[in-house]
This record gives sequence, structure tokens and C-alpha cells, in this order.
Amino acid sequence: MAGMGAPCASGVTPDRSIHSSGMYKLEIELKRGHNLAVRDRGGSSDPYVKFKLAGKEVFRSKTIHKNLNPVWDEKTTLILDCLSEPLYVKVFDYDFGLQDDFMGSAYLYLESLEQQRTIPVTLVLKDPQLPDQDLGSLELSVTLTPKDSPLEERRDSTTMLLRRSWKRSTKQQSLRLSELHRKSQLWRGIVSIALIEGRNLIPMDPNGLSDPYVKFRLGPQKYRSKTVPKTLSPQWREQFDLHLYEETGGVLEITVWDRDTGRRDDFIGRCQLDLSTLSKEQTHHLELPLEESRGFVVLLVTLTASAHVSIADLSVTPLDDPQERAEILKRYRVMKSLSNLKDVGIVQVKVMRAEGLMAADVNGKSDPFCVLELNNDRLQTHTVYKNLNPEWNKVFTFNVKDIHSVLEVTVFDEDRDRSADFLGKVAIPLLHIRNGEQKSYVLKNKELTGPTKGVIYLEIDVIYNTVKAALRTVVPAEQKYIEEEPKVSKQLLQQNFNRVKRCIMVLISYGTYINSCFEWESAQRSIISFVLFVVVVWNFELYMLPLGLLLLLVWNYFFSSSSRDTSDMSMEAMFEWEDDEEDKEDKESEHKGFMDKLYAIQDVFISVQSALDEVASHGERIKNTFNWTVPFLSWLAITALCSATVLLYLIPLRYLVLAWGVNKFTKKLRDPYMIDNNELLDFLSRVPSDVQVMQYRELKVDPGQSPNKRRRTNPS
Repeated sequence: MAGMGAPCASGVTPDRSIHSSGMYKLEIELKRGHNLAVRDRGGSSDPYVKFKLAGKEVFRSKTIHKNLNPVWDEKTTLILDCLSEPLYVKVFDYDFGLQDDFMGSAYLYLESLEQQRTIPVTLVLKDPQLPDQDLGSLELSVTLTPKDSPLEERRDSTTMLLRRSWKRSTKQQSLRLSELHRKSQLWRGIVSIALIEGRNLIPMDPNGLSDPYVKFRLGPQKYRSKTVPKTLSPQWREQFDLHLYEETGGVLEITVWDRDTGRRDDFIGRCQLDLSTLSKEQTHHLELPLEESRGFVVLLVTLTASAHVSIADLSVTPLDDPQERAEILKRYRVMKSLSNLKDVGIVQVKVMRAEGLMAADVNGKSDPFCVLELNNDRLQTHTVYKNLNPEWNKVFTFNVKDIHSVLEVTVFDEDRDRSADFLGKVAIPLLHIRNGEQKSYVLKNKELTGPTKGVIYLEIDVIYNTVKAALRTVVPAEQKYIEEEPKVSKQLLQQNFNRVKRCIMVLISYGTYINSCFEWESAQRSIISFVLFVVVVWNFELYMLPLGLLLLLVWNYFFSSSSRDTSDMSMEAMFEWEDDEEDKEDKESEHKGFMDKLYAIQDVFISVQSALDEVASHGERIKNTFNWTVPFLSWLAITALCSATVLLYLIPLRYLVLAWGVNKFTKKLRDPYMIDNNELLDFLSRVPSDVQVMQYRELKVDPGQSPNKRRRTNPS
């Protein structure tokens, strides 16, 4: 058979009237490709293969670079409960950073396969738009056998479960999908990468220099470094972590680009690193040459085994077992504060159920599943079909590397032919959690600024080492490697401007108050201020600076509870804005061609927008530190200020300044690969801004009405 129909070895034409039911195991060996299509300028391609069933991707091969006759020799096993759906095979040319090019596709009709025998198959690749074009072929071998034993008893590491109908909701299917999600989400280790520098890169700009940045890719995970302008030997000094999954392999792809404003960035070179060749629990200093040009990229790579992430049923809850809980408490006790500083603690999340969710499907139901994110750790539940009140009853365990992290729980509606629909979200700072308390959280919108329909029930426990948590507070926070690109937003610009204006107005009000003392607007106030000024200046010592801040923190701790409530109400009023995402998307689609011509203006706009956000956030974080918004951080500030007070009181200032200068000048000599940071800014980055305080605040549930009652009383 030619074209989109896959020729089967048996030569049987697929008969659509035959309905094959039951459980089957399909073993596929992807051997090689022959005379594949050219998609790159060099007369070659970088092909990889996707297998899809019922519209979902079930397997993706590795990429073979620069080869039109690639040899994969990869195997995968699929568990099927229906043979009526054909296996859709698609071949693509991999282009890092760009959209991959289509190289052809074919169908393999499973009902025509002879069972319990290995059959060689040749798939002729075709393009539906150009059916006469020769795109080469793929060589496979397939074995289809009936499978009678339960899926859980004989699971291969690459086995995937596919269901006959996306709208069927049975207990057995939910259990299978639960096991599938659990297996596919857990990782076998963490890859810590420190991007140090580049050497002798090629110039890409007319001035003989480049503006280089680096992109990393490990399976579905991506990370992009900052851009270092006008240099051929950039110093990045960035550190980030990626997860090493069982399914995605261990090849780290690295590409170097030159940033160009207003046009497509220039490609400088690329290299690959096979992580399986590196020994674990050891830091490797690597100088990787770029394959397609001159130059090197210098990395520090450390592979660490991870056993702190898990998914289980409620019947297997780690912290509910007294013996296991005692071991975990022992691991994070104060006596072990200096061992493995990155292992701060552990958080266990019980996802019980949700009620009154939004109906996202035309039948008035939804197919909800729940996604939990803690920094770059992302796990999800199985899908409960046709249900607005789903029960998941799953337990998730995360390793805590930063006690100031925020647990994000998002509920989605699964769709067969498109991306999942958003149903609601809640953000919970780990320091706000009360252990062992089952709480109902009102779901919020995407921006976390207002409520949406539905309530989710969670029970969370956090165990952590206080000393490690304090030490990790003054090191750079972990950055998310999967984040949305910033977009031009007039609304966000106005919001950030108002935040900066509000901080400046506070400073102006203090200045006005001080100036009123000089102007003698109140004789009593001016006399007291004058006497206080004379006494302080006459007896001033440097230790009084942290002591004054310490007194301010203590004052706010005891006397500012009412003012905090008032500020909370003002923040709620300020962040009640209309959601105009749909209008913005329409305008972007209408003026897309025009916006392409204004990349330079967009870059400036986004820079100003981000700068306003940065300034406003720092001002709000300083205020929130003294307002006891996060008591842990305020207590930590008290500890630091007490220490500073004692040091400055006992030790002359000149000796402290001398020690600081010696440390600053010798830091690079002691560790050439030291990543610079500012402890004060790292501390402030853990303090939530007013926007984050608003996002993390829990919405109150009306105890008199459940979501089901509200829906019955208000059918609209």
C-alpha cells in the first residue's frame, strides 16, 4: 500500500468492520529510515519519529543528526484495549529553537496484523498535501500479542496505556491512568549545571563582536541563559537544575546564539553532552567545543540521585507511618543542619477531591485532572472523566530546596484534540501551611487575582530544617526553566507604574512629616524632635542603625496587626482589575504583521515594564519584611540585626570593613568559578511583594453554602 496507508507484512487490507476488543501488547522496533527528505540547507536532515494513537503521542525516538538513512534501533511497548485505531507515524526534522519540519507520515493498521508473530513492516512516507512526492520509507518490526494479565503486574519502563474512548470513565481505567502518570512523571536524578563562560566565539555582528546567549534542552525541559552584550568571551556565571527522566534519555543539547534586536537571532554553534557517561555525585569541569564553528563552552555539571519525589494512594502515605515519619524528622533535625544544605525538607500533599468545578465540555461536564508544581518539580493526578466533583485521593511528596517556595495547584479539563482547558488554580506558600489540617481552597483565575468556580480539598504537611532554611535564604533562588515569554501589556505597565508611585508617595509622606518638624507646624512635635535629634547625634554609634531597624520590627510585631488588615483590604481593592485577555489576543492577531516591524520598540517597552516591576517589588518587599507579612523572614531579620548589633558594638568598624574588603578582593582567587550574588537581594527575593501577597491569600469559603447548593440555587 502506498500513501498514508501503511503496508503490513501480511498484506491484509484493513477491514473496518472487524472490531477487536480485549487487552493487547504491541511491541515495536524502529529500525531505520531510507532516503528520507532533505530539510536542511546542508542537503541533509536531523530526523526523529513520533508514534501517535487516538490523537495522543505515545512514543518519540531520539534525533539522528545529519543523516538521510538514519539507524535508530529503538524499541517500545504499548498496551492497547482496542485495535480499531491505526498507529499514526510521523517523521520530523529537528530544528532547535525553531519549528521542526515535517518529513512525511504513514498509518499502520493494527487490525490487519497477524498476532503472536514478529512481522517486518515497511512504511512509505507521504505528505497529504503533496501525495506524489517521494519522502522515503521507514523500516520497523512489530509484534502483536493478546495480554491477559493485569497491567500493573508486568510493566515495562516504556509501556504506555491507551484507552478505547476518551469519554469513558471507569474505575479500572482511572487506575491504569493513575499508574501511567505516576510512572511517567518521576525522575531518576537531578542535573545541576553551572554555565561559566564561553571562549573564542565567532563574531556575528558588523562590529566584530557578538551578543551571545545559550539554550539548553534535556528532553522536554528547556533553559535559556542571559545575554552578554558585545563580547566573544562571555562570562555567564549561571546555575540551574534539570531533571533526568527515565523516558527522555540523557543527552543534553546545547546551542549558542547571537542576540539581534528586530530580526532573527544568529546561530553560532552547538554541542551535545551524553550525561550517561558522567559519574554521579561528582562535579565535572567540562570544556565543550562547538561542532559547527570555533569556540568552547565551559560548564560545571553534577549528577545527583533523587529519591524525594513520589506519587502514591492515600493508603500508602509516608508521613502517616509513625516509623517513617520518625526517620524523616530525624533526617531534618537541628543536629544535621550542616549536612546536604540543599535538602531543606520535605512536603507531602494529599489531593483529596474538588467540588463544584466549572463545566468545560458541551455535555455540561468536565474531565478534570490536577497539576502540582513546586519550583521546577511538576506532578499530576489521573483524569476523572465526566465529573464536576472529582475524587483523586492521591498523595504527592516533594523535596523542599527552598522553604520560601510556593506550591501551585492547578485544575485542568482534559481535551482530546487540543490543549487542556484551565479550570482553576491556587498558590500556597510553604510557610503558610499548617501541618495535618485538611483545608478547602477556593480556586482562583489564572492571574490569581480573583475567584473562579470550584473548591479543592488538600491536606499538606511540611517538615524542614530551620537552620538549612535560613542559610538557603541568602543564596540565589531557583529559577523556573519553563516560563511564559513576557508580553507587551499596557495594563501591566499601568499597574507597575501605580505600584512604584505608591512606594514613592510613602517616602514623600515621611519626608513631609520630617519637614513639618523643621517648619514648626506643631510646637510640641518640633521640640521633641529637636531634643531627640541632639541626643542621638551626640551619642550616635553605628550599632544604633541595626538596633533602630530591630526596634521597628518589634514595634510592628506587637502593634501593627490592625494596620496589616487595613493594608490587606487596600491591596484587594487595588488588584481588582478586569480581565481583558481575549481583547488583547484579538488585537495581537489583527496587528501581528505590524508588531513584527516593531520588535525594537517591544524590547524597550518590556524592559521598562520589567524595571518598574523590579523597583516596585523591592520597595514592597522591604515594607513587608517590617510588616511581618512572612513571620519566618521577619524573625530571620531580627536574628541578623541582633548579630549585626552585637558585632558592631564589640568590634571596631575599621576591622569589619577591612575583613569585608579582604573577603571581596580574594573571593575570585579562592574560587575562580564562584557565582557572585548579593545576600541582601537574595533575602528580599524571598519576601513576597504586594502582588504575591494578594495571590497567596486564601479566599474564604461560605460555611452556609456548598458549591453544589450554590449551583442549584443559581442555575445560570
